[in-house]
Amino acid sequence: MPELPDITVYVEALRERIGGARLERYRLPSPFLLRSVEPPLDALVGLRVATLERLGKRIVIGFEGELFLVIHLMIAGRLQWRADRPKKQSPNTQLVLELDTGTLFMTEAGTKRRASLYVVRGRGALAEHDRGGLEIAGATLEQFRAALTRGNHTLKRALTDPTMLSGIGNAYSDEILHRARLSPIALTSKVSDEEYARLFDATREVLAAWTVRLRAQSEGEFPSKVTAFHDEMAVHGKYGQPCPVCGTKVQRIRYADNETNYCPRCQTGGRLLADRSLSRLLKKDWPKSIDELERMRR
Repeated sequence: MPELPDITVYVEALRERIGGARLERYRLPSPFLLRSVEPPLDALVGLRVATLERLGKRIVIGFEGELFLVIHLMIAGRLQWRADRPKKQSPNTQLVLELDTGTLFMTEAGTKRRASLYVVRGRGALAEHDRGGLEIAGATLEQFRAALTRGNHTLKRALTDPTMLSGIGNAYSDEILHRARLSPIALTSKVSDEEYARLFDATREVLAAWTVRLRAQSEGEFPSKVTAFHDEMAVHGKYGQPCPVCGTKVQRIRYADNETNYCPRCQTGGRLLADRSLSRLLKKDWPKSIDELERMRR
């Protein structure tokens, strides 16, 4: 799922290309994408783009008259830009916006249609799409800690909860926790003052660094390879590969459609966290530490 750095770069690229542009027509190959009824999508035709914003993990295209198009890409949604009017489109195309400066496409890979599109009128209605999470860029350590300790959750869950922090998902939470040298299953109520300070700094540093990196990778072009997996990442998507800090093989916890990646030496004191599927299978044979796992493998 595109997260804060990806959405920020998307918004910047859109601002350059469609800021002030007039919407001439649209196509909605997948009617299910549109989740609102009033105002209708037709109400945007002929209006100029007035604002482009990020709202958590959502992209907001604001039009004249305080009408807003709210796009949530979810896991597989992506944006594409063409300066012309291509006749052919991808079979995964869910939305086409033809503006007087070019054409914006929204695609969604796979068969599960999770992406969504809303048309809302007024800032009050737009605010209903704000999950309320803290924006880390302008936050203080005290605000950060207060947001994460409203309930007693694991750090992984707290970082990715949009009602606690804004714009962070599975990928960057792995990177943040690795940089902070903290276990993904540590409880927010048990984290020390020093650990919260490390986590706060790591959160700001990871999000800022990746925003800069993704901006540079686009090199002024429209972002075309938005993915949750990057070679430069330390642990996310790196199961079985060496940690760039200590060389220990990255481990994972799998659940539903997601997995958490972590370094057992840097983050859990050498302890191997139980993976539900494997620990059920191995039961008493489940290794308790990375050293024990390595011995088993030998």
